[in-house]
Amino acid sequence: MFARSIIKELIFGKKAVVVVLSGDLGAGKTTFAQGFAKGLSVKEPVKSPTFVILKRYHLQNVRCQMSDVRCFRYFYHIDCYRLKNARDARALGFAEILKSPANLVLIEWPERIKNILSKKQTITVKFSHINETARKISFN
Repeated sequence: MFARSIIKELIFGKKAVVVVLSGDLGAGKTTFAQGFAKGLSVKEPVKSPTFVILKRYHLQNVRCQMSDVRCFRYFYHIDCYRLKNARDARALGFAEILKSPANLVLIEWPERIKNILSKKQTITVKFSHINETARKISFN
């Protein structure tokens, strides 16, 4: 699965790794998040956290295969669709989540909180509709 293969390509730093998913409604962001979580061996069902805003999954089965690569302890799936701005995200503790190198964070609708996201620690995945059953996916 495509989303699962991206996990191996992440660049690790001293803060959380943040993957932002951008695209219209129905473009495939949540489906991508589900494949991403599966690649991390998340056993719980992964659904869009639109109404709860964020879900945290403990990554018990993720092991480091190389000594120079850190292990992630938590996978956060965040949906900012219902947030008005970055101030709302700060009130929910997003700054602390983004600081920890133990966190792998996937954010849907990042445009709503772009002021608190660092371009250096962010990988952008953009989804576009080609037709009803096909999507174009691009990365920065």
